[in-house]
Amino acid sequence: MEDSEDEWLSLKPKEPLPFQCCGSGCKPCVYDTYQEQLEQWEKAKAKQDRSLLTRKKQQCSNSELTPETFTAFIISSMDQLTEDTYQYKFELPGNSSLGLSLGQHIVLRGLVNGLEVQRAYTPITPVNAEGYFEVLIKCYEDGLMSQYVKSWKEGDSVCWRGPFGGFPYSANQYGELLMLASGTGLAPMLPILQYITENEDDETFVTLVGCFRNFENIYMKPLLQEQSRFWNIRAFYVLSQEHSLENLPWSFQKNTHLGRINEDVINSMVKTCRRQPYILICGSVTFSEEMERSLKAIGLKEDSYFIF
Repeated sequence: MEDSEDEWLSLKPKEPLPFQCCGSGCKPCVYDTYQEQLEQWEKAKAKQDRSLLTRKKQQCSNSELTPETFTAFIISSMDQLTEDTYQYKFELPGNSSLGLSLGQHIVLRGLVNGLEVQRAYTPITPVNAEGYFEVLIKCYEDGLMSQYVKSWKEGDSVCWRGPFGGFPYSANQYGELLMLASGTGLAPMLPILQYITENEDDETFVTLVGCFRNFENIYMKPLLQEQSRFWNIRAFYVLSQEHSLENLPWSFQKNTHLGRINEDVINSMVKTCRRQPYILICGSVTFSEEMERSLKAIGLKEDSYFIF
């Protein structure tokens, strides 16, 4: 006996809503998964054979991290870094590693008032970290995902999938890396920075330029100061809403620029690089676009920079 049209329609996969896509170009994206499920449904309906429906629902599992399905991880600690940004630490079973390559991100799934939303975040921990991973998350007053994140407490299980993207890198591949990061765009830079300083054979110079509103909004200051003690690492800061260098600790005064990062600031940074730099960019869409325009304006070509 054939199923009715209404019965088949009830089995048809639902197209994802715009806020269910993190917008980071993940493969597979939620839309890729939907298309695959839709094709399976259409074949099953044409043959009137329900056994052909092998749809995989994106439920949390306790298996290893994969791009296709969500994996549950437990929050082991949470620290507020600024008025709107938090650092979360997640447990990994035993001494296992998340298995990410440099610059890769993972996708968080949240549920707010019955609506599913997904966002991409880059772990800030070294790629060889064992037993845990950490992420920086900035919360916005009206953000759907922010509402979900603000409800977290230690011991909660949170679902992630991935990894996606990444920045292909090998030791001494570039003479110098010039990192242009705005806010939480610092996240993918940190594993790369630590990867270089942990390898005594890697002699790559690194110039990190972090853009923040003010001194209090600079994330991970102790780590950045520690990394800057290495012979090949420099860190500079551009503070858009700080009014006087005298308000800063003396160790930050000489390497901080007040105002907004612009073509002139970038040009001066490129000129102070000790070797021909390859440039890494991460921040908001607007920030990345502005950085790209400035780099092109000073004569750099597309093969000389990478945008996360």
